[in-house]
Amino acid sequence: MINILCTSKPGDGLFCYSYEHCHYLNEIGIQSQVVVITHPQHQQKDYIDTINSKYIVCENIIFDEYIPSPDDICFILGRSMLTLPYKNRSDYTNIQLSTIRLLVSELAAVYSENHPIEYPLAFEYFGVKRVQDFCDFAVYPDAEVNALWYEKMINFSIYKPVKENVKYEHLFLGTNKEYYAEVEKHIDFYPNSVILAYDDKYINPKHNHIFVPVENLLGLFNTYVYTKPTFDPAPRLLQECKWLKKKIIYARDGSIEDGGMAYFSRPVPTKVMYKQSIKTLVKEFEEWRTDIYRQE
Repeated sequence: MINILCTSKPGDGLFCYSYEHCHYLNEIGIQSQVVVITHPQHQQKDYIDTINSKYIVCENIIFDEYIPSPDDICFILGRSMLTLPYKNRSDYTNIQLSTIRLLVSELAAVYSENHPIEYPLAFEYFGVKRVQDFCDFAVYPDAEVNALWYEKMINFSIYKPVKENVKYEHLFLGTNKEYYAEVEKHIDFYPNSVILAYDDKYINPKHNHIFVPVENLLGLFNTYVYTKPTFDPAPRLLQECKWLKKKIIYARDGSIEDGGMAYFSRPVPTKVMYKQSIKTLVKEFEEWRTDIYRQE
């Protein structure tokens, strides 16, 4: 079993990437599941609602409690999936923390550079015994890591059809306090705008909002205004807008070298491209499992 561990909020990109990878691996005969460690501010239903609002099928998701088999491999689509529950471990149940600890003994991890101090501490706290890193070296050209190349892509083949029902000219992303603060620096310059957000205490009632999860989100606006102020390894909304040929306003510091400009410049992934990219994972998982059998 490939256990794809996800500790993010339900509307975050890493949850979507995790689900899409899980679906594809099962499609090609590799038994996989997403193991969601429910974020302290959210419930299981929020994750299910997110899947149902976006994809044609909802399956292979379990929550909070799982005991892996000896030959299971754990896969995380970003290192923050390990550091977030470590940093906020007092907010999680003992069962949740125990599940993470059992899962990540054998760990495959997509490289990211957020939480550089906390990641080694989380690595030790959760008892990782073996890790294989994967890295998008176009996003992290100076990464000092022994990693296999891997480009994270969106699996558009399982998206629900997008229905054009435009209610707003401009969409902003404000799903955390930092993103939201940056949006407020720009939004008054863009008429008929709305902010995609969680219903949290930092919300400014003078703005229009749509709260995660949103049914048919991609059909509700014409233009995405990209304003993220921090390092962005794999911007999903930007890719989704390119896929639908929607307008994108790149309203951020162009000198930031991260996934923003890298993904802005890349072609929209087809299913053939997705299959080719994920072959790196499949090959490594198969070799890894063979090693586990030999050790037994």
